[in-house]
Amino acid sequence: MTVQVEDVDQCRTITIDRPPVNALDHDAILALEGAFAAAVAERPRGGVVLTGAGSAFSAGVDTRAFVACDRATRHEMVRAITRMVAQLVAIPVPVVAAVNGHALGGGFVLMLGGDYRLAADKAGAKLGLTEAKAGVPFPAGPTAVITAELAPSLLRRLTLTSVTLSPVEAVAADLADRLVAPEALLVEARVAAAAMAAQPAFTAVKQQVRGPLAARLADLAASADEPFLAAFG
Repeated sequence: MTVQVEDVDQCRTITIDRPPVNALDHDAILALEGAFAAAVAERPRGGVVLTGAGSAFSAGVDTRAFVACDRATRHEMVRAITRMVAQLVAIPVPVVAAVNGHALGGGFVLMLGGDYRLAADKAGAKLGLTEAKAGVPFPAGPTAVITAELAPSLLRRLTLTSVTLSPVEAVAADLADRLVAPEALLVEARVAAAAMAAQPAFTAVKQQVRGPLAARLADLAASADEPFLAAFG
């Protein structure tokens, strides 16, 4: 299994589990899409925590697996990424991203899909949007997420230079909300998810604040509109 799902005290933890760095191949993307869709339907009362197994959150798309696929599979994988992030942002209960290590490319986009973002205070962890360096442009869904979530100057710098940030720098840039000791990350994330979920108007306010992005992603997923699909080979 590339994705593990566990319910603890009404909080659902979704863990990306594809060693060594939780890079996303087609199966992992489909598994995450399914896990997020289940959370949309089931609305765990204690919220959702998204994290990675081992020492990484997610290094994004597995580029080796991507280029090894035939053209039809590559194009389906691109469309599946948009569907996956559409389901993530559509989750009506709190989603806390527990960033336990590297969050690069698609992993960084998954972090941005969180309503609250905790970063492990871990030396050597890198967070960034490295698609230009990796040679793979952004699918439509991630493009919608990063343009909605990042200030224009930060969007420009992160995407066009492929610079990476440390967890401390990510918090300073308001990309992550708080640093947490690595050993306390999961507990703190579940506590944060439960506290957010306890707010009686959370779902309504999330719809007000993130609803436009969720609607845009739903439209992209339904239409399978990928303007740069040819660039993926």
